[in-house]
Amino acid sequence: MKQKTKEKKIKGMKKFFDEFGKFIMRGNVLDLAVGVIVGGAFTAIVNALSEHILKPIINFLLALILGEDSLENIYTYLRKVPAADGSGAVDLAASIYIDWGAFINAVINFLLIAFVLFCIVKTINKVSEAHDKMWDEVNLPKKKKIAEYRKSGLSRKQALAKYEDEVKAAAEQKAAADAAAKKAAEEAAAEAERKATKNTRLLAEIVEILKENQAK
Repeated sequence: MKQKTKEKKIKGMKKFFDEFGKFIMRGNVLDLAVGVIVGGAFTAIVNALSEHILKPIINFLLALILGEDSLENIYTYLRKVPAADGSGAVDLAASIYIDWGAFINAVINFLLIAFVLFCIVKTINKVSEAHDKMWDEVNLPKKKKIAEYRKSGLSRKQALAKYEDEVKAAAEQKAAADAAAKKAAEEAAAEAERKATKNTRLLAEIVEILKENQAK
């Protein structure tokens, strides 16, 4: 009884791990994993471009326009509380204020990331459109033929099957023509070699006859 229970548990665990392996190896799971990894690396590139290249330039220009060294200290105070040390500074923790700098930074960051993504997606779309256009040009004869068959009353499946049959027949005809041409070329070469051999023998016989005549 215990042996059967143990075997049942082993079979259950084996089935569980088999199902887990099938789940892991499913195409959509692998695609999702690749997408997450590539997306993480891509996010780092976009953030680096916006944070360390474009954003400092825009912050510098805005700071010049607003008359501040940076956007971090642009406040509108609703209630200003002086610091307790008597230095004349403002106690931000106790004051109530509108932090325009943080808001502007967030907007700039959003716009920069959106702009970078737009440029990248636009470039990818152009490449994809060029590829699709080239593919359409390659498949244009096929599409025209299928459209003609569809007009004659055939379904798309029937039209596609007829086109494939015609392509196969054309390929077989071309292969047969190539084989016939190759065979004809081989026969012509053999005939030329045979004639050349015959002529060589004839010349050899003539030379022998001339030698015999000279000897007499």
